Amino acid sequence: MKVQDILRVKGNTLYSVQPDEPLAKAAEIMAEKDIGSLVVMEHGDVVGMLTFREVIVCIVKNGGEIGQTLVRTAMDDAPLTCTPETEIDEVRRMMLGRHARYMPVLNKKMLEGVISFYDVAKAVVDGQNFENKMLKAYIRDWPTDESGKTDALDD
Repeated sequence: MKVQDILRVKGNTLYSVQPDEPLAKAAEIMAEKDIGSLVVMEHGDVVGMLTFREVIVCIVKNGGEIGQTLVRTAMDDAPLTCTPETEIDEVRRMMLGRHARYMPVLNKKMLEGVISFYDVAKAVVDGQNFENKMLKAYIRDWPTDESGKTDALDD
């Protein structure tokens, strides 16, 4: 399974913010849209990722207030990225290794979407459920000999 399979199911609604916008405005967008991340874009390029984690860290550093902080100050300016062709197992390893919850999907330099750790986990579980169903169907249809015994299981 590849990232493009997740995007096909998830859709491609994207929310972004510019690095010189107020962090308060970004937090409002995240709350209004009920999303955990925003892609930070500048001149058509991905320059960072802003998640609720970075917002909270910034608020704590500022004594409980966002103040006049800009997105640029709080964002992760070196986010993990992947391509639509990246295998889900590789994405899972990358996200676990960096404790990343969101990852922009880039095709060359073009932003195609954002996947979350939830999206990856759901894809893995769905894949395992499908595989389980196929294995159970295979076992149920196991060939028998003339006496009705299954060849491999009754020995």
